[in-house]
Amino acid sequence: MPKVLISDELSPAAVQIFKERGIEVVEKTGMKPKELAAIIGEFDGLAVRSASKVTADVIAAAKNLKVVGRAGIGVDNIDVKAATARGICVMNTPFGNNITTAEHSVAMMMALARHIPLANESTHAGKWEKSRFVGVELYAKTLGLVGCGNIGSIVADRAQGLKMKVIAFDPFLSPERALDLGVEKVELDGLLARADFISLHTPLTDQTRNLIDKAALAKCKAGVRIINCARGGLIVEEDLKAALDSGHVAGAALDVFPVEPATENILFGHPNVVCTPHLGASSTEAQLNVAIQVAEQMSDFLLHGAVTNALNMASVTVEEAPKLKPYMKLADQLGAFAGQATETGIMKVVVEYEGQVATLNTRPLTALILQGLLKPLLSDSVNMVNAPLVAKERNIDLTEVKHDREGDYHTLIRLTVQSERWSRSIAGTLFADQRPRVVEIKGIKIDAELGPHMLYVTNDDKPGFIGKLGTLLGDKGINIATFALGRSAPGRDAIALVEIDGPIPPALLKDVQGLPQVQQAKHLVF
Repeated sequence: MPKVLISDELSPAAVQIFKERGIEVVEKTGMKPKELAAIIGEFDGLAVRSASKVTADVIAAAKNLKVVGRAGIGVDNIDVKAATARGICVMNTPFGNNITTAEHSVAMMMALARHIPLANESTHAGKWEKSRFVGVELYAKTLGLVGCGNIGSIVADRAQGLKMKVIAFDPFLSPERALDLGVEKVELDGLLARADFISLHTPLTDQTRNLIDKAALAKCKAGVRIINCARGGLIVEEDLKAALDSGHVAGAALDVFPVEPATENILFGHPNVVCTPHLGASSTEAQLNVAIQVAEQMSDFLLHGAVTNALNMASVTVEEAPKLKPYMKLADQLGAFAGQATETGIMKVVVEYEGQVATLNTRPLTALILQGLLKPLLSDSVNMVNAPLVAKERNIDLTEVKHDREGDYHTLIRLTVQSERWSRSIAGTLFADQRPRVVEIKGIKIDAELGPHMLYVTNDDKPGFIGKLGTLLGDKGINIATFALGRSAPGRDAIALVEIDGPIPPALLKDVQGLPQVQQAKHLVF
């Protein structure tokens, strides 16, 4: 009989589902990582919300653990990389609390507009300070959404019901999807300049961390109000406080903070700041939904091997797994390469399978490609299970083509991404040792095995460029492991794909980008 530990508060419905499926359940909440590590070794499954910290040490002690189920979306509290290395499946429930979180954002916006928290406190104190709490209407105001995915689109719908004009910045929002939602797609600077209210609905990634800083706030119109029910770390709180103190920002409503539980914060006590303790997903309905979903998913996995909403595993049968395993790594690399190299909204994705791979079950491979493609901007909110749905919601046209015939290679996967500005492709194959190789980028032949850290450079094919690049890296102590080159024709477009031993410092990357022949240079991580 499988045994599951529930280490955070979950609805009793989850316990009931586990028991009905014949799974032994132990509930023990409020544990610190050391306490969790001390007992996790006897369990096959671990169900958590956001309080439990499933660290690398906890994973190392989990000798029998097969699955971690997160009742909710974010997995910031789970070391997914460590779990993957140990072969532990990590699942979440990405759609169970969307409505609740969206409604909390709207509630925070209303509370901010009408000074409800301060007015409530004042009235309870026996004061009648009617003239002190003059608010603003939401009617006819412009709401700017930074992120217009599942939650952002619900907020847009509710705001339109309040007769607000909604504009949105989201690199993955297609013009057609924006039209369906009734929102105007804009660039970030345009949103900052026009919005009366700004609501954040984007995951915390390297691209979005500290997105709202001093420079961004300076671009906002005077009297703007900012709501964040997404992730702490999107806003530079010191810069926000300065803007609040100066009056440039009229108010802020925050449900999330960089460090949680947040027992102290630079914005606490500010008269124009509304704060709640990460209540976005805290409704009776949402708690029930995510508890039921995580219990059902974990039960199906432990009893039948079914994989649903996994962040680090493919939905593959036992029979298919050995054949697909090397292709899954190739698919992941191709998607991740294209995703990190893409900076504009994606309109169309074409995945072509040629030769041997075309005879296999390619659906998990396509899902894995989409996950890698979308993940750089959507972070852990996208996985190989929900990636096709996420793409569909953003009106990304997906086409899968199979060619049983063999071309230059006995087996080949080609990914073509069409954005609002260009169309680019990358292709890869498996060599005899079953190791993935990239053999084509933007139509240029190349032969490269991808390592953990790659420097990707597109440049004009001019004499001396490779020497300059190698010298620049060497002078800064960056060791080159492999160096692959390709060009379309002499003197035309060329590519250098360089495996380096570690991350490239941002200043050095700028130096590479500043070389005269360079068109584009990026540090890619795999």
